[in-house]
Amino acid sequence: FVSLHPTEQWTRAHNQAELVAEMQEQVSDLPGLNIVFTQPIEMRLNEMVSGIRSDIGIKIYGDDFEELIRISDDIQRVLLQIPGATDIAVDQLTGQPTIQVRIDQEAIARHGIPAGEVLEFVEAVGGRTVGEVFEGQRNFDLVARLTDEHRQDPLILSNTVVPTETGQRLPLRNLATIVETEGSATINREWGRRLIRVQCNVAGRDITSFIDEAKERIEQNVSFPEGYVLEWGGQFENLERAQQRLSLVVPATLLLVFILLFFSMGNLREVLLIYTGIPFALIGGVFALWARDIPFSVSAAVGFIALSGIAVLNGQILVVAIRGFIDEGQSIGDAVKNAAHQRLKPVLATAVTDAAGFLPMALSTGVGAEVQRPLATVVIGGVFTSTILTLIVLPILYVMFVRKPRSKT
Repeated sequence: FVSLHPTEQWTRAHNQAELVAEMQEQVSDLPGLNIVFTQPIEMRLNEMVSGIRSDIGIKIYGDDFEELIRISDDIQRVLLQIPGATDIAVDQLTGQPTIQVRIDQEAIARHGIPAGEVLEFVEAVGGRTVGEVFEGQRNFDLVARLTDEHRQDPLILSNTVVPTETGQRLPLRNLATIVETEGSATINREWGRRLIRVQCNVAGRDITSFIDEAKERIEQNVSFPEGYVLEWGGQFENLERAQQRLSLVVPATLLLVFILLFFSMGNLREVLLIYTGIPFALIGGVFALWARDIPFSVSAAVGFIALSGIAVLNGQILVVAIRGFIDEGQSIGDAVKNAAHQRLKPVLATAVTDAAGFLPMALSTGVGAEVQRPLATVVIGGVFTSTILTLIVLPILYVMFVRKPRSKT
């Protein structure tokens, strides 16, 4: 990780986007280096969810290395054409320099050398245990191997002599062919199958729309042989799971709160009026995200949930005050005016307190800012619109829909 100085000490960049662009320009020419810019908490979260450190990860499962590389290259070309895709990286499966020793069966038969002896000699190139060394009660393996200079140069390796049972000493080139090739740099497996991963981050747009466009383009431009499977992961997977859970939890919670309010107040119209504050609050949260160019995320969804509770609470405070004045014998119009005037300061105090408490999170730039900013932005924007509309729109709706004062029992 790169620890940054305070932003006021920066000289060549004024915000995170400019800093990332500057760093990309400086390191883009380094050969064989995949650069991915992310935040520590965000990276850890993505890695725990799907084993991928970027916002989006595409896992391709299959059996043949060459086919996996071909598919990943095609997907990389597709992603490069999609607006918002940044830091695209593909797992490096090949490119590891290796030296292959291919035994000449006719040559070893002609010299009467068993293939096993040649293979044992080749094994000793990288290191082979030939005994043990004892030092007190501890023992250590005694390993014989060629020096780094001999192991890395095919020409020197080919001149290395191999002892035979007859006492001859033959150079390895007379018994085998030595070639320098590219081997596998790594072999990734998951669920018992080989895979290659294509990773990328998303900037300037929300992940959901990016995934939809990427899926459509990949389906149109990339062919998958039989037995090869594509799977999406990363932050998108976390967002998808959260949306599935929230689609059940949020309606159930709002319904439960609605039932409790109904049993508490005993008036369906008043409960419905209280709930009108929720869409007003959501409008402010959505506008705040749009104004700050922050895409929708799991933390933003949590902010909308908290915002719904604040909106319901403000609406309930005002409606209860109106009912109190009606119980005293005032008309609906007078009760609404007096309640709005009486509850103006408490509602504004609640809004200011909430906004002030979330303001440091909304402006944060340190570790965890990628989680804090969306949540705080939603709450601040939603509290602003909810407060104004609760004090203006809710009294008007109350006069329009609750015409008769409640009868005293």
